[in-house]
Amino acid sequence: MRSLADPLPINTADKGMGRIAFLLLALFAEMERTFTAERAAHARAVAEASSRRIRRPVAHPADKIEYARLLKQQGSSLGEIATKTGIPKTSLHRHLAVSGPGETLNGTY
Repeated sequence: MRSLADPLPINTADKGMGRIAFLLLALFAEMERTFTAERAAHARAVAEASSRRIRRPVAHPADKIEYARLLKQQGSSLGEIATKTGIPKTSLHRHLAVSGPGETLNGTY
């Protein structure tokens, strides 16, 4: 590796200082990655201890998903369900996943 942007003589083709500089930069990068993971784990532990939700926020409330399931059972198309609930079709595919083998989203085989 040869660094063109850094003022340090980092040229790993040569022996000596360039190789040492490269190894030190790699060491610092690995340390920062370790410290970042430790900070994230600590933040999760603090959040769990204070009973805060640590997952991603819910994109679509459960009542809208249930309403979408009801509309699906009544035979509405995905476009109609998306319009009525405000949930995109791609999310509807995931939330209204088929339960039986060979079934499609409108209940036909």
